[in-house]
Amino acid sequence: MEKNTDNSKPRQHMNGKLTVVVMLFAVVLIASIVLLFFVSKGIEAKQGADKQIKLSGQGGFACEYSEAQKLFPFADGVLKVTNDRAAYLTLSGNEVYSQVISYSNPRCMTHGDYACVFDSDGYAFVALKKDGAMFAAPVANKIKSVYISDDGFFAVITDGGDAYGEVILYNTTGAILSTWSSYNSGFPLCVAFSDDSSLMAVSTVNTSGASAVPYIRVFSISREKDAIDVSDLAIYTVSDSVVFANVTFLGKTLYAYTSDGVYKVKDGELVKLKLNFPSINYVRKVGENMFVVYSDSVDQLNKLAVVNNSDNIIYNSDIGSDVNGITSVGNLCALSVDKRIFLIKNNGTITDDIAVDEDVLRIGFIENDKLCAVSTSGVHTVN
Repeated sequence: MEKNTDNSKPRQHMNGKLTVVVMLFAVVLIASIVLLFFVSKGIEAKQGADKQIKLSGQGGFACEYSEAQKLFPFADGVLKVTNDRAAYLTLSGNEVYSQVISYSNPRCMTHGDYACVFDSDGYAFVALKKDGAMFAAPVANKIKSVYISDDGFFAVITDGGDAYGEVILYNTTGAILSTWSSYNSGFPLCVAFSDDSSLMAVSTVNTSGASAVPYIRVFSISREKDAIDVSDLAIYTVSDSVVFANVTFLGKTLYAYTSDGVYKVKDGELVKLKLNFPSINYVRKVGENMFVVYSDSVDQLNKLAVVNNSDNIIYNSDIGSDVNGITSVGNLCALSVDKRIFLIKNNGTITDDIAVDEDVLRIGFIENDKLCAVSTSGVHTVN
């Protein structure tokens, strides 16, 4: 009699083991793919960086994020600005001097060897240098903004009472050199000085009509012995209903910028240049060239274009999503973008591309062309 054998149970057991092995393999494969994705994204984020540095390992001092928000690179250290004090600190965090203030909304502007701390929408400001406060001054109307020249002129834009606004020009001792009240030109928006501080441009916009009308007033600042004279030199406008939110001088040539266009004074007229910048975010003069940070539309990747004094684009490239800060000295510019710091010559040559491990709040050039970076964890120097 033939013996009946049944192998169905062992086969089912083997099939079960095989299923488990396949499932485990699939899990491992998926995990590997996910890990590889994040690693590749991390490599992509740092691709092209000359070096990577840990900011906490650089020179400087550590502080809480709330305190870091009050620090501004200046001279050989930083200014710490609070509602009741403006203090100059070394890069080790030691206080050199302080100025007592009482501001509801303090803001800080720095330019070269000079700084200004003012009460935004308040009535007072203080002018500072590396070795101490130069002067403090009250104003009659609310302060909107302050601009500083290479020679230490302080242009303070205020409300104007019965005028649209005023621009008050101070010298380094706190003496008022001129006061211009805008009755017909509209609201003062911004100020720019030429490198030798002999020219001052004021951008305004008049909104009293059916459409906005932009104006730019240019003033001459002349020196004769101990006297300084400020006088009207020129006024410019265009037929376009635009707002010149930024103005600058390249040499003695005036440039003006809207949200999507660049204008230049040519043959006594303000004309629009044929430069395609759909959404301008930052403009910085570097040497005799312009650095324009722009994007193709709002919330798109930022690009950097370098425009020479012949109005030609000599460099144009993507730089990143979020611009944290931009600063310049001589022919060198520093850009903090995402978690990268770029050092760029005014011809567009990138001399350093540094990946950092923290979010940078502000950057500024300090002694011997070192870079001071204020991050979420403190103050750091980058050589």
